[in-house]
Amino acid sequence: MAEIKNTSKTFTLPSGDKIPAIGLGTWQSPKNETAKAVKHAISVGYRYIDTAFAYGNESEVGEGVRASGVPREQLWITTKLDNPWHKRVAEGIDASLKNLGMEYVDLYLMHWPSSSRPDDLKKHYDDWNFIDTWREMQKLVGTGKVRNIGVSNFGITNLEKLLNDPSCKIKPAVNQIELHPNNPSPKLVAYCKEKGIHCTGYSCLGSTNSPLYKHQTLQTIAQSKGKTPQQVLLLWGIQQGWDVIPKSVTPARIESNFDIDGWELTEDEITKLNNLPDRFKVCGDSWLPVKVFFGDDE
Repeated sequence: MAEIKNTSKTFTLPSGDKIPAIGLGTWQSPKNETAKAVKHAISVGYRYIDTAFAYGNESEVGEGVRASGVPREQLWITTKLDNPWHKRVAEGIDASLKNLGMEYVDLYLMHWPSSSRPDDLKKHYDDWNFIDTWREMQKLVGTGKVRNIGVSNFGITNLEKLLNDPSCKIKPAVNQIELHPNNPSPKLVAYCKEKGIHCTGYSCLGSTNSPLYKHQTLQTIAQSKGKTPQQVLLLWGIQQGWDVIPKSVTPARIESNFDIDGWELTEDEITKLNNLPDRFKVCGDSWLPVKVFFGDDE
């Protein structure tokens, strides 16, 4: 039997482009450590980097990509439209491309289904919603600046609003959402699959405060495989059909997270992880001017 190559696995989007199954996440990566982390990740085999205007480290991501020596066309780069830019989508992509030092991104996401006013981040535009933003994002397709467009942090309620609006001519290629066994979102994942929307799982390792690592089920599976709990969590996502973007700036962890070839989880092990009882969300919506999570994901 051929060796299982999880690191070279891809998922095909409606455009025909193939998004890698594992990438490097950069949310909360300090600016002064991001370029080195990106360069190191690419040197060990990563071909996918996820960033966002809101992270404040797009320039460093671009620096790390250039320092890697790997041609741009061999890499997948995702970035995101920040909330205060919802009325300025064309300017938003230009700002991100300038930061990155790139001519295009492979995937451009609406970071949140909520605008915020640049003059008061606690307020939402009264005369604008995410359907208006998506209408503007659709105009980017064909400009050469974005290869694919998608959304992030959209639950079923907001996806229904978007997909059922007559102005929605292009379906989001991707919905980037928080996915780990303490926030498994089975209804939302199934809904996206049914609609032909690929999912990316962020906070795929939970977080430092997560009850995930205290759970004996995860520990037992990891020990039986001779793998780390983090590696088990990454395969839990990939084997269920979404790509994962573990964040790290530590060289050893970046390498360990990519060391997922040659093995897989059994259906029984995946089911056990799916049935963990605790619920924990790393990223809520209390800081936004409007509510975006409605408990409709499971």
